[in-house]
Amino acid sequence: MSCGSEVCWRMFRLMVTALVVVMSGCGASEYEYLGWRTDAYNGGRGYGKPPQCVDIPDDLRLCHTVGYNQMLLPNLLEHETMAEVKQQASSWVPLVHKNCHPGTQVFLCSLFAPVCLDRPIYPCRWLCEAVRDSCTPIMEAFGFPWPEMLTCDKYPQDDVCIAMTQPNATEATRPTGSPICPPCDNEERTDTILENMCASEFAFKAKIKEVKRENLDRKVVFQKKKKLLKAGNLKKKDLKKLVLYLKNGADCPCQQLDNLGNQYLIMGRKVDKQYLLTGIHKWDKSGKEFKKAVKKLNTYKCPAFENVFK
Repeated sequence: MSCGSEVCWRMFRLMVTALVVVMSGCGASEYEYLGWRTDAYNGGRGYGKPPQCVDIPDDLRLCHTVGYNQMLLPNLLEHETMAEVKQQASSWVPLVHKNCHPGTQVFLCSLFAPVCLDRPIYPCRWLCEAVRDSCTPIMEAFGFPWPEMLTCDKYPQDDVCIAMTQPNATEATRPTGSPICPPCDNEERTDTILENMCASEFAFKAKIKEVKRENLDRKVVFQKKKKLLKAGNLKKKDLKKLVLYLKNGADCPCQQLDNLGNQYLIMGRKVDKQYLLTGIHKWDKSGKEFKKAVKKLNTYKCPAFENVFK
């Protein structure tokens, strides 16, 4: 269909306005489209089939509540199959739950599950930078860097792009996360516990002997008796003298570390030569959600975090 530039632009604005109305009901903030990327799908690997609109499945947990029902596949991260999208997107669900920035889900889903239009629209560079700056400290607490595949410099700055609010709006740049140390800020829900387990290389049951401040971190020393639940690369001989560090956790609250009399489900990862505490849950035998999580520990299929956070 051909049309004059003025008519085409009006049609585009009407289409986008209608889309904004639909998407703004997702419970985050109002979406805005600030540009149009004309070189979409140029570069990167070649696709065996052209982009198509598909329904966002319920088990694509990162984006099934984002506010629209269909997405482009292949997506803007060059995932060609829905199985690949699900596997890669599931690694980001715990970060969205941490509420480190109000635009986290919008930013991620604009790439993992882009909304269906004639051409894909990329997230604004400032939105990427705001999410990155707010969420990187939480990611680093778990030993994950901001991945290269989400380098903000490659997203549009002046072209049309997906945003939440204007870049100078305080609600778009102010972190909304809890002041609690990220590994300690855990909901006692089965899926949350399992997600924490997946983000960790090893897990064990133990009591805490003592907690010491060491520079900007907290050093957690455990009693000798420990029950290994997920070994990862951790050997039993390493478990005996194992100490974990709460990264940048010298001053943030962690209620679990205040009570040294309880048994805890302890999770961790090795980053460089240091073992980091990535999750801690009170070993609550009476808790229905906790019992379900422990029962599923050995059979739960985790996403491959190492494929995402390179």
